[in-house]
Amino acid sequence: MGHLLLPELRKQGHRVVALDIKPLSPGPAAHCAEFVEASILDTERLADLVRRHRPEQIFHLAAILSTRAEQDPTLAHAVNVDGTMELMTLCANELGAAGRPARFLYPSSIAVYGMPDARTKDSAGAVKEPEWNVPTGIYGCNKLYCELLGQYYSRDERAERRLDFRSIRFPGLISAETVPSGGTSDYAPEMIHAAAQGKAYTCFVGPETRMPFMTMVDAVSAFLDLASAPETDLTRRVYNIRAFSPTAAGIRDRVVDVFPDAVIDFEPDVRRQAIVDSWPADVDDDHARKDWGFAPRHGLDEALRDYLLPALCERYGVEVATSRPDPARR
Repeated sequence: MGHLLLPELRKQGHRVVALDIKPLSPGPAAHCAEFVEASILDTERLADLVRRHRPEQIFHLAAILSTRAEQDPTLAHAVNVDGTMELMTLCANELGAAGRPARFLYPSSIAVYGMPDARTKDSAGAVKEPEWNVPTGIYGCNKLYCELLGQYYSRDERAERRLDFRSIRFPGLISAETVPSGGTSDYAPEMIHAAAQGKAYTCFVGPETRMPFMTMVDAVSAFLDLASAPETDLTRRVYNIRAFSPTAAGIRDRVVDVFPDAVIDFEPDVRRQAIVDSWPADVDDDHARKDWGFAPRHGLDEALRDYLLPALCERYGVEVATSRPDPARR
């Protein structure tokens, strides 16, 4: 997300200061007034950045994603909870001036939901923000707790240590700019990237598995729209958003429409399948649409045709037909 967010913030006229645990490539780095290579757990470096720059907006993207979090829950807690708590506390204490607290933008996740089984998931329909907040994975537990921390700091009666916390529970994200990096929803982007490279792919969830997705472009746009919305327009601190909610087989069919030679099989991984089965098949995003005008540009077909296909063809040096997928195959 950061790779797309940095240039958009620069376009809006912001002076951007970035921190990452790895060096930034020259493209993203060109949009930064300053870049610091450090861990989110380096409290001294964080404090120095906040005190020197006194930011008006903080986009806190650092996290251990769901699959790796399950492999190392202790590390996940340290990065996802301790790192977030430290940054929130620092920003609240250092920047929380009366009447003008810093805006703290936090990417939460569909992983905060927890359905007991696939049958419950299928019958639940589009889930609202307060429903089923009983995550089954450590990543979802981390994210839900940090949502609650943000809401705590947003209502602190001591104005000098308050945050303007705003969070989106993102669905699965599909990016053409970056490769998948360890999320349990990554079966969709992995499938698409593999097909574009002419590689066979074995999907780690079953063909009837369903969950909401959106393009990274729409996700970044939504984050920026929420960041710029007047605080008085917001009826909550945490919002659902979504764009399309296909089955894994449905994604495979669309991919094969575009890459007819693609080889995509299904071999569910029991543990990862169980995590996805605990997440909603769809979410209700009415509050985001009403409060700050959320409106994704890409459905699944548009995502492939208008966003993923051109970018992936350039990335991997392939040529394919660009006609619209056959709607009869939906």
